[in-house]
Amino acid sequence: MSNEHDLHPERETAEQLRISHETLRVWRRNGTGPKSFRVGRRVMYRQADIDTFINEAYDQAGVN
Repeated sequence: MSNEHDLHPERETAEQLRISHETLRVWRRNGTGPKSFRVGRRVMYRQADIDTFINEAYDQAGVN
């Protein structure tokens, strides 16, 4: 069972979004992807932030 506090490393997040790992890195550098943070040397993503990113993209697409 997942919850909003589940943490995902970059590769898992890229797989979940069905994009390449490099695209996710570019989005992070440009500030256009889901919120991320570092734990030591690792970049991590909270499931809640991934979900928010997906919902905002859906809303901006104007899908009915």
